[in-house]
Amino acid sequence: MPTTRPRHTLTETDEIARALDDAALAWPEFRGDRGALLRKLVEAGHASVHVDGGVRELLAGAAGAATGAYPRDARATLLDEWPE
Repeated sequence: MPTTRPRHTLTETDEIARALDDAALAWPEFRGDRGALLRKLVEAGHASVHVDGGVRELLAGAAGAATGAYPRDARATLLDEWPE
């Protein structure tokens, strides 16, 4: 179908095939149209990360949430436990 919109090519890997198979269970009306299922997955994925202020605001709000959860030398201690 002619369009002036950008097109994207996506190879159906094993993981994508499983996602599409699962999507067909969620949206059985699109079971025979893998392109439509892919669009539904993209829409659902976007809805899962979209918030009023956008995903960047969500991430900025969570930044530093784990500050102080680990001692300053936690990384070094873990690395010492696994000598090369």
